[in-house]
Amino acid sequence: MPSFDTVCEPNMVEVRNAVDTSAKEIGTRFDFKGTSANIELKDKEITMFGDAEFQLTQVEDILRNKLTKRNVDVRFLDIGKVEKIGGDKVKQVIKVKNGIETEDAKKITKLIKESKIKVQASIQGDAVRVTGAKRDDLQAAMALLRKDMTELPLSFDNFRD
Repeated sequence: MPSFDTVCEPNMVEVRNAVDTSAKEIGTRFDFKGTSANIELKDKEITMFGDAEFQLTQVEDILRNKLTKRNVDVRFLDIGKVEKIGGDKVKQVIKVKNGIETEDAKKITKLIKESKIKVQASIQGDAVRVTGAKRDDLQAAMALLRKDMTELPLSFDNFRD
């Protein structure tokens, strides 16, 4: 039976490269000289440091540009709140989304069931598996998900015939 998996996984190698090039640019830019502006990646969390919120927005803008150049969707970023740390310094944590959360997976399965396309969707961990009798139905389901689930950067893996 033909099937495919709907997943939400960033290319972490490209994310790391984007963070590294952003850190390099921050280190060489004239307006960041003598400030605590910095960016680092640990596991799936990007931490930005700065002297003020304005600086954090500049660092975030640099990061977004580098991610876009490396073809990483910025919808993977889950931006947290600005936190004060010692003195007048601030930091902000950005989580890199990986996997489909259960509520989003339920939305996807509900969307597929309401569409009346002859396919079945089942939640499998942090992915949604869609199976159907015909390849054309699966491709219609993919098109439907691309069109209606714009808040998630979905990709499709394991297309089996």
